[in-house]
Amino acid sequence: MTGEGPRRPPRDPGPGSLDEVGESMTRAFRLVRPPPTHREQAAGAAHRIRADRDTVGEDLLKLVLTLVELLRQLIERQALRRVDAGDLTDEQEEELGATLLALHDSLSDLCAEHGYRLEDLNLDLGPLGPLLPPRD
Repeated sequence: MTGEGPRRPPRDPGPGSLDEVGESMTRAFRLVRPPPTHREQAAGAAHRIRADRDTVGEDLLKLVLTLVELLRQLIERQALRRVDAGDLTDEQEEELGATLLALHDSLSDLCAEHGYRLEDLNLDLGPLGPLLPPRD
């Protein structure tokens, strides 16, 4: 004897065997699209983003105003929750209300200065819908 011991017959790969898992992985990888090449990424991005040299400044301004309006609305909702919960004193409520009103007025003035209305400030997020909720 050479010390190898008895030879085992080859095992029959049953369900859940490594061979079956390997075949499933191979099929899955065939179904997955390869990552886009650099050229495809550039073409896709240019198709989605329509940047015009003449309007890029106004578009950026509108984006910034939209984000400020989003933050203002979020702060306003949080302030209303705190007021409803009774977390603020009467003086704090007054100060918060005056600050939010001043922010709203300043934003309205900036919009008017550049030919926008507050209703114009929004982003279409495709299947998610608009960024800002509809006004009541």
